[in-house]
Amino acid sequence: MRGAGVTEISSLEFKGQTRSMQDTVPEGQRLLTALLAASDIAYAWNVRSGAIEWLSDPAVLGAQFASIRNADSLAARIHAEDATNRAEALARHLAGGGAEPYECEYRIRDDHDDPVWVHDRGVAVYDDAGQPVSITGILRLVGARKAREAQLEYLANHDELTGHYNRVRLRDALEHALGSARRYGVAGAYLVVGIDKLGPINDAFGFDAADAVVVAIGRLLDRSLRNTDIIGRIGADRFGVVLSHSPVVDLAITAEKILSAVRQARIDTEGGELHVSVSIGGVAFQDNPPAVADIMSRGDSALQTAEQQGRDCFALYQDAPSHREQRRHAMWVVEEVQSGLKDGRVMLAFQPIVDALNHKPDHYECLIRLRRRNGQVIAAASFVPLVEQSGLMRQVDRRALELAVEELCAYPDVRLAVNVSGHTTSDRNWLRTLGTLVRGIPEVAQRLTVEITETVALQDIDETARFVRKLRDLGCRVSLDDFGAGYTSFRNLKALEVDCVKIDGSFVRGLSENIDNQLFVRTLIGLADGLGLFTVAECVENDQDAALLTRRGVRFMQGWRFGKPSIERPWLIPASTSQAGATLPKLTVVNGGRAGA
Repeated sequence: MRGAGVTEISSLEFKGQTRSMQDTVPEGQRLLTALLAASDIAYAWNVRSGAIEWLSDPAVLGAQFASIRNADSLAARIHAEDATNRAEALARHLAGGGAEPYECEYRIRDDHDDPVWVHDRGVAVYDDAGQPVSITGILRLVGARKAREAQLEYLANHDELTGHYNRVRLRDALEHALGSARRYGVAGAYLVVGIDKLGPINDAFGFDAADAVVVAIGRLLDRSLRNTDIIGRIGADRFGVVLSHSPVVDLAITAEKILSAVRQARIDTEGGELHVSVSIGGVAFQDNPPAVADIMSRGDSALQTAEQQGRDCFALYQDAPSHREQRRHAMWVVEEVQSGLKDGRVMLAFQPIVDALNHKPDHYECLIRLRRRNGQVIAAASFVPLVEQSGLMRQVDRRALELAVEELCAYPDVRLAVNVSGHTTSDRNWLRTLGTLVRGIPEVAQRLTVEITETVALQDIDETARFVRKLRDLGCRVSLDDFGAGYTSFRNLKALEVDCVKIDGSFVRGLSENIDNQLFVRTLIGLADGLGLFTVAECVENDQDAALLTRRGVRFMQGWRFGKPSIERPWLIPASTSQAGATLPKLTVVNGGRAGA
């Protein structure tokens, strides 16, 4: 035998007829026992004769293996799609002289012609002339793992509730349709179908009824559209549809077909039979269409027009001069951000989040900033909405994460919080980046809080919950941002398993003078307390609001009352000159300040 790391084991040794252990149990028998416990089987394949000898009972893997006695009978069982990969893996192993084990996964057809996944790993034995004599290896069933992998791949591309494509996968389909339009002049269209007043249905009848409506609308779309049309769920109450080979004159006909089908439908829910309607926005494209982000943005704009016209109707996007000017500005902003990412002009500003009792900074929120070529620093609100539409937000989020981890590594006493967009909650690359950055330094992850906006979290509770679990597994804390701006039930808040909620600033500003907001904030705090979650009040701008929030039991506060966002590191500023500290009774409050601006 030759080949580094190859262990020589004969069939006799496997059968326990040579060496024995001190307890008199043959070594080969002990090995076979271990293989059986793992539901594995060993084999010896005589390369010259083609005979395959099973060194343990093949029935462990299934009755079909008992009929496999030579290379030909094995080849006849291997799934046609996997035969080439297996042959290439064997060829590479033999060509390399056995330096690396042969390893491959493929499907074997059972007696009912159903595929069974196996993992095959073995090594070749060579004669003195360097020719392969046999291959000894182990087969293991991996069907359960393959099923899990298939499920994960499915969830990465499909909406779990309806089974349609998710937003990411639909975006890819739209990109493909736009590519066909550019190359071949094929006419196409993009529709955004919004379910009218799904929120009130959710409030009145519960989440199960709202889910039933979403599923029913998805099925109606399936029946109303062609097999070649691609449907995806792009939001809690919205579907996107990519229509290929569809001239603009057909759009109104297609939209009316959908509207009519929904009007006539009766949807059964636990709350009873419901009648709903939808509104539809459409965008036509051909020859030289714009980018995917522009098409999707125009679809959303057309849907808003339909809703403003009274709902239950269709609106086609119209390219007005003001729209063209807005797009030019958007393109300029996106280009500025792209170059800023390359040139290192994307940076962080830091705003303190203080303890409600002593007003000392507990940690700092990282807020993205862009330094323009002329040196001007602009806030996130000026460019993030346009960046999100362009599909560039994932890159911005990854850069913000890298910068935050750099700060955490450089300053071991500092704790930071970073925001992630809705795109990032389904971005595996972002999670991989985080895992790589904190590998071997768990104390860094423990000082990092990741903030997810509530309205984003509610679009896909299950997807967000998976994202949160992975963050917590890495050691990070997770905060639900803008709490109260959406509609988070006790059930969903519990499912998300976050550590903290940040009360939306719209309920905090002027809190001491707004009785309605005081009642709402008290309810939010009670909901968070019931789950043992920390609370942060955003946009605290004066002493009266701060005192009221402290009495209500808020744990942390953030806002101009305690410090503006600063590109300087506030933890390095002496306490006597810092905006945030234990004693700030005479701090001048600037009206209109807003955390995160």
